[in-house]
Amino acid sequence: MEVNKTKMSEVLPFIIMVIMEGWTIGLTIFAKTAITNGMSPLVFIVYTNALATIILFPCSFLTHQEDRKERPSFTFSLFMRFLFLGFIGITMTQAFLFLGLSYSSPILVCAMGHLIPTFNFLLSVIFRKTEMNLRSPGMQVQLIGILVSIMGAVVAEFFKGPLVRPSSHDHLKHANKQYLVFSSTPEFWVLGGALLAASFFSLSIFNLFQKETVERYPEPMKVLSYSNLLGTILSAIVSWIVEREINVWKIKRNKDLILIVLTALVGGVIRPNIHVWFTRIKGPLYVPLFKPFGIAFATTFALCFFSNSLHYGSVIGTTTLGMGYYTVMYGQIKGNEEETSCDDCSSDSLDKKIPLLQEKMEEV
Repeated sequence: MEVNKTKMSEVLPFIIMVIMEGWTIGLTIFAKTAITNGMSPLVFIVYTNALATIILFPCSFLTHQEDRKERPSFTFSLFMRFLFLGFIGITMTQAFLFLGLSYSSPILVCAMGHLIPTFNFLLSVIFRKTEMNLRSPGMQVQLIGILVSIMGAVVAEFFKGPLVRPSSHDHLKHANKQYLVFSSTPEFWVLGGALLAASFFSLSIFNLFQKETVERYPEPMKVLSYSNLLGTILSAIVSWIVEREINVWKIKRNKDLILIVLTALVGGVIRPNIHVWFTRIKGPLYVPLFKPFGIAFATTFALCFFSNSLHYGSVIGTTTLGMGYYTVMYGQIKGNEEETSCDDCSSDSLDKKIPLLQEKMEEV
């Protein structure tokens, strides 16, 4: 029984994380379709985050009621941190993301998402969170992974190439486009890629400041709730400035309403909670390991349903980015092992010095 429980504790998180990546790619395809059919990306952001906040905010206050007395005080500096997190993590990140999606395709979204470890590394060096020890094997592996990731991003961005599986059935192509849309006008592909890169760079900044905020205010779900609330308000202000017409704010199709509800539930409530939960029980590197599964889902969906939209450049670039992603992750794991071994060596040397000091004291 204990062996079965151990296997389930390993298999169940794996299955859940793979399903979440598939859900994410599926919702991205439906979001691309809704935006192509006329929904404003900015209005979509406001509605999904507003609904997610309505669900998430009360739930965050129902957890850990017994620790209420030990909670840190809510200060003005903390409020400003939440405001910044909402602006950078909701308003900027999602605006760039869905605008970039409107000009490109879900597979390019998946590809550019693999630049997050590269951006995280660059930001940690800029803010002096990481020392550039070029003699460290872990650092060398990370730098190789960063170079591979950048090469993959360049290929995915600038080289489309021929279609992977050209289809001669034009009527099927047009029929599919009425219900699902995968790619956009090629002339805006580079702009879409640039916006997506800006989105994931903003997300890396958000992750960095969110980590520091959780250290000061150790309640991750409340940090997420406050930043979601403030980010939704800021997004609503920006969207209202850009989209002045009332008709733009009307939900005209039932499937758009279903998409908003599913995106709010999965992307705004379920996925963050699952990520926080698995990070606690499996460690900080467990959740990011499943990011490249999105490549397999995006490529499979494209081959099965959008054969006229998948190009060799996208597949090669995205696969190269996935390789670079895992290389950077391996470098981080190797770097953590080096730090642990150094700490063990220093503690052993300290243990050896203490008896010598005691002997000298006894001689005196």
